[in-house]
Amino acid sequence: MKIMKYVLFVLSTVLLVGLFSFSPAQPELLPTKLRITVIDGLGNPAEGATVTIYLNEDDYRNSENPVAKAISDNKGRVTFKDLKPVPYFIDARKGDMNNDFEGVRTAALEEGKLNKVNTVIE
Repeated sequence: MKIMKYVLFVLSTVLLVGLFSFSPAQPELLPTKLRITVIDGLGNPAEGATVTIYLNEDDYRNSENPVAKAISDNKGRVTFKDLKPVPYFIDARKGDMNNDFEGVRTAALEEGKLNKVNTVIE
């Protein structure tokens, strides 16, 4: 009988210590991403397009201080990770086609989400 009380006491103590020793989990912050799909004038994905993003219009117009650069995959997509939740200017080029004057500025990105936009090169 004494052994059962002792075992019950030890188990209760371990359980209480375990319950009160854990701190609440911190929410995991997800990276802010931007997926750009480059399509041609017919709506087909543009594989192999060079896509560059800029923080402001002056840098975009002068092709200076790019935030990131990537080449589109066979679906015409590039994904940029770990971005700030701000608008970006997009420069997409393939051969003699580009997106000049065709939706070059994104809306402010939603933090912690995969933001998706299309841009047309002609």
